[in-house]
Amino acid sequence: MDDKTAWSDARLLTAVADGDRRALEIVYGRHAPWLVLRLGRRCADPAVVDEAVQDTFVAVWRTAGKWTGKGDPAAWIWGIGIRRLLDLLRRRPVAVAPAYEQVMVSAEEQVLLGVEYGDLGRALGALSPELRAVVQATVLDGLTTREAGKLLGIPTGTVKTRMMRAKALLREELA
Repeated sequence: MDDKTAWSDARLLTAVADGDRRALEIVYGRHAPWLVLRLGRRCADPAVVDEAVQDTFVAVWRTAGKWTGKGDPAAWIWGIGIRRLLDLLRRRPVAVAPAYEQVMVSAEEQVLLGVEYGDLGRALGALSPELRAVVQATVLDGLTTREAGKLLGIPTGTVKTRMMRAKALLREELA
């Protein structure tokens, strides 16, 4: 019997796409801990983070066949996770309860929502997927160029070049 714990993430995602629950358990075990940490930096409510992580892996189960095989599976999972968090934050009630019961929204949560819906969101949306991925990894996720390169499956120099192009395009779009 093949030990799936030794399989690559790419091979596991292929198995998940074929309905292999054990493969999903292994993907979850590998990726849920860092996903909780990264999403936790963006949202002060652990219950919302936990729900986003669970929603992420439900989406992985349902859409593993849509992973193109390009880039790092962790980057694909992160993309799902951050979108799930933003969806949950959008649905949160903001000043409906009395002041002493209001949900506190962190500054980072407000920025994330602004990135999604404001002028910056529109400007980011105008970037090519390759440039947008670099901006998201380095600026929004706070990764170094080396970490972003590893996550995106591209050389560090390419990350730097794409970031310079993205900055120039964003300046033009936001001017």
